[in-house]
Amino acid sequence: MSEKSPSFSIKNWSKDDQPREKLYHKGKETLSNAELVAIIIGAGNREESAVALSKRILDSVANNLSELGKLSLAQLKTFKGIGEAKAISIAAAMELGRRRREGEALKRKKIESSHSVFEFMQPILGDLPHEEFWIIYVNNSNRIIQKNQLSKGGITGTLVDIRLVLKTALQVGATGLILVHNHPSGTLRPSHMDKQLTQKLKLAGTSLDIKVLDHLIITEQAYFSFSDNGIL
Repeated sequence: MSEKSPSFSIKNWSKDDQPREKLYHKGKETLSNAELVAIIIGAGNREESAVALSKRILDSVANNLSELGKLSLAQLKTFKGIGEAKAISIAAAMELGRRRREGEALKRKKIESSHSVFEFMQPILGDLPHEEFWIIYVNNSNRIIQKNQLSKGGITGTLVDIRLVLKTALQVGATGLILVHNHPSGTLRPSHMDKQLTQKLKLAGTSLDIKVLDHLIITEQAYFSFSDNGIL
């Protein structure tokens, strides 16, 4: 194909083939993942349409939108036709989707089980390529008062300040703590440091009548609960 051939821009397609027209007339639910991504990027490259390019990008992650959300800008830009602006547009759309899931989880403000903790925190931690440690502060009714990130990149005794955790608990009137961190490797086995930190917080909170209710290790699709497994 000649180098002077125009790119396959959506605006040049017949109206029956345009994803935007399809969404307008038939509803967003009728569009495939590739068609939705095509609307985001707007145009393909000289050899393929926006939908074909989007399908190729999705094929690289087995059509898994969660995996698509993990791709860096540099990884997205390896696809011909995806420059910095389009890569940023895709990343922004994926982040909006993640925040929507987080917002839906926030509606369930009462912690009723370890699974409800997982549903609440998975949108925040499940897809991360690095490790983060969070504390959920709850009241007597197990309703969430607030959640705080304590560390990023790993768990060590120096990164998690137990005094700060308890100070915050007293300030917000929390009577219970739920510890949550993720394992990007996918393993659900608690480490010695995980267990040691849990016991330190549990012991420190005893004199203040602040209980450690659970500690969850979260992966993309599963979790491990210290409480459920009797090691709290």
